Amino acid sequence: MQEMKKDPVVVLFQYRIFHYRKELLLLLREKLAAAGVKLELVYGQAYGDEILKNDVATLDWGHQVNNWYFPIKEKKDLCWQPLPKSVQKPDMVIFMQENRLLSNYFWILQSKLGRTRTAFWGHGRDFQSKAPGGLRERWKNWTIKSVDWWFAYTAMTLDVLKDSGFPSSRTTLLNNSIDTAGFQREANAVSADDLATLRAQFGIADGAPVGLFCGSLYPDKKPEFMIAAADLIHRRHGNFHFIVIGDGQSAPDMRVAALTRPWMHCVGVKRGTDKAALFKLASFVINPGLVGLHVLDAFALSLPMLTTRTALHSPEIAYLEHGKTGLITDDDPSAFADCALALIEDPVYAATMRENCQRASLDYSVDRMASRFAEGIMRCLREIPKTRHALSPHAPARP
Repeated sequence: MQEMKKDPVVVLFQYRIFHYRKELLLLLREKLAAAGVKLELVYGQAYGDEILKNDVATLDWGHQVNNWYFPIKEKKDLCWQPLPKSVQKPDMVIFMQENRLLSNYFWILQSKLGRTRTAFWGHGRDFQSKAPGGLRERWKNWTIKSVDWWFAYTAMTLDVLKDSGFPSSRTTLLNNSIDTAGFQREANAVSADDLATLRAQFGIADGAPVGLFCGSLYPDKKPEFMIAAADLIHRRHGNFHFIVIGDGQSAPDMRVAALTRPWMHCVGVKRGTDKAALFKLASFVINPGLVGLHVLDAFALSLPMLTTRTALHSPEIAYLEHGKTGLITDDDPSAFADCALALIEDPVYAATMRENCQRASLDYSVDRMASRFAEGIMRCLREIPKTRHALSPHAPARP
């Protein structure tokens, strides 16, 4: 093991900063600075349909650059993200594992020439791919071993890396998370009067069941399924309400549906205490489509999440335990509605599940994630020589 260079520089590329990543990036910067490592954050801007999601943030200590986007076909593009001239000769470069990011390949080449170290941060494969055996997924799998280190989202990613032959000694399990503690603090700041005001605004009676969706709205979230299931729940319980938080390409369809359903409320993007207050109104989370990090928002407010087995889930689906912290149903609105109705009609069952969610929330935190991230970076800087000989993507692992 080599001695780490004094005051090493690590560059973390983000083609755009999601608003939920701010706390992680701040904590990671602090933890690395305490260890004598400088973090340089380079981020760009949303493009195309991504703009509609309204989910980006900025950080004044980061380097905001203009990404170069190259459309190649409908809803597909390539992206080049430049390195600012003020940041030179990084000792390690971390980037998302996405085929479309052309700048990744430049940095992988630099690592083969012994000029830096490289790391992927990602899923290992596209869990939303509709062609898992297609060219794009084969290319992603082929490039898995082209970097020096891997920051895995969840244990599901570790399984992908193991199957691909990437050495476990050069991986860090992050347990992808968000600032759940901050979300809980925001929820605690919401008063009973605030909730009463919201109930009056939406016409929700005290004790009425409330389903809630929170996230970006696009086809993989199954918006039509949500509406169909909500209709079935409302048919059984006329005082049921459905709150939809978020924006995106499917948001107009949801708003149109709400026009003829006075018990359905599309409120757009909400953050901070505004978002927390709506979660406090809810009885459970309706998410029949792709499950991602919002499962942790549900846990933080002790809310079980309902989803389907057939959705193209992100790795965070690993956090959801059927019958314990949520319910995973067949791809059928009627079966989905029956599970929601079981929670509504059996208060003891619902209370037990809420307690399980509260306990699960303790297992995942953004501070733990930042600590794991920092530890993995330090290990890579110590254990991987910057001036090693060139490696092919499928060369044997270094001891």
